[in-house]
Amino acid sequence: MHVTFHLNGSPVTLTDPIPTTTLLDWLREERHLAGTKEGCNEGDCGACTVMVTDQTGNAPLNACILFLPQLHGKHVTTVEGLRAPDGALHPVQSEMITHHGSQCGFCTPGFVMSMATAHLNNQTDHDTVLAGNLCRCTGYAPIVRAAIAAEAHPVPEHLSLLAPNPPGEQPEAAGAEPPTFYQPETIDELATLYSANPDATLIAGATDVGLWVTKQLRSLPTPVFLNRCDALHGITQTKSHWRIGAMTTIAELESTLAPHHPSLGVMLRRYGSAQVRAAATLGGNIANGSPIGDGSPAMIALGATLHLRCGDIRRTLPLEDFFIAYGKQNRTKGEFIEAVSLPKQPDTLQCYKLSKRFDQDISAVCGCFALPVADARFGPVRLAFGGMAGTPARATRAEAALSGHPMTKETIGHAMQALATDFTPLSDMRASADYRMQAAQNMLLRAYYTLIGTHTDLHEVRP
Repeated sequence: MHVTFHLNGSPVTLTDPIPTTTLLDWLREERHLAGTKEGCNEGDCGACTVMVTDQTGNAPLNACILFLPQLHGKHVTTVEGLRAPDGALHPVQSEMITHHGSQCGFCTPGFVMSMATAHLNNQTDHDTVLAGNLCRCTGYAPIVRAAIAAEAHPVPEHLSLLAPNPPGEQPEAAGAEPPTFYQPETIDELATLYSANPDATLIAGATDVGLWVTKQLRSLPTPVFLNRCDALHGITQTKSHWRIGAMTTIAELESTLAPHHPSLGVMLRRYGSAQVRAAATLGGNIANGSPIGDGSPAMIALGATLHLRCGDIRRTLPLEDFFIAYGKQNRTKGEFIEAVSLPKQPDTLQCYKLSKRFDQDISAVCGCFALPVADARFGPVRLAFGGMAGTPARATRAEAALSGHPMTKETIGHAMQALATDFTPLSDMRASADYRMQAAQNMLLRAYYTLIGTHTDLHEVRP
């Protein structure tokens, strides 16, 4: 199989690459481009950040968990490619020098690539942009000052003209029988391939699967990369529903749904980092089945329906019914997630993510609540939690304590008591069972105070 892309403006064609070779390893070991650093090797520190351009735009991505086949038809820019053809530094690089934004220098290329991508995209929320880049010695203040100073500079012409490389036809296996990996281009092709190879590994954004390789040193049987299956990408809408393709990234999900459900947007901006959100997909987050995945509680609270396919057979089910037990989903061999649909509805959603760090941390508890109110009474509410059980799940007894009852603190108190009968959380390194239960109950109380107009922004200190 051939993988073709552009690297810093030059075309690259790889024949039968080892499919689980990461871009980071290839850059350093094969191209000797050592500016892209290996830090954590799991997508947390941002030292390996590169810019990837395709039809959807420019995105910062972690090269350490980005496999070579995922680059097909794209344009990769590393820190070595930021300088103009005449050798002039990128504005971000110049301002980092001016504002003393680098000390040991190890993390600097990753910071520069995140900042340059944001500069190209006209993004000025630097705290959000840089949340996925870790610095241990310089401190963030001079780096942020450099990013702010760079805002006034125009985008260099050689970067403003970036365009994805047209992939053309994908040839059959080139020198390998059978192919070492697959890249289906249609859903029908994927369905046929996966039903015939049900033990294959489906790879979407690789923000989870990448760690199987880099941390667990696992071999992936029959890798199937979904990045070229266009029908799995993107969000479409009808008058009544949003249909979200399984390969839709968290960044795309946030940009589309945040205007309609602002609380969801606030939570999604804390989902990993900019680099992770640009790669991670909603379908992958659901298929992973993690009890602490932040996407599923919000989707469940919004009444999401899951669309599954196995061969020629399609079926749908409520998202909450997909999760059976820890590590077990309602999915047959060779069946994959095709899309998620959400009913359009007035915004009543409140999402709360509790973690030890604000940015780029795993939730101890995630609570998402759809709380319609009419005539001072709760309508049919939907309460969903992550981190409270072995799967994301609805709190049905607490829902019953709210639905149809007066919107009062007393009603909320009954729901908080009912919540204790909905879940028996576990204690682990992130939180004890008692802490989780109290936190979940307090989320309901916070939601009530938000409904009655009390200020509940925990990031503001008020007398």
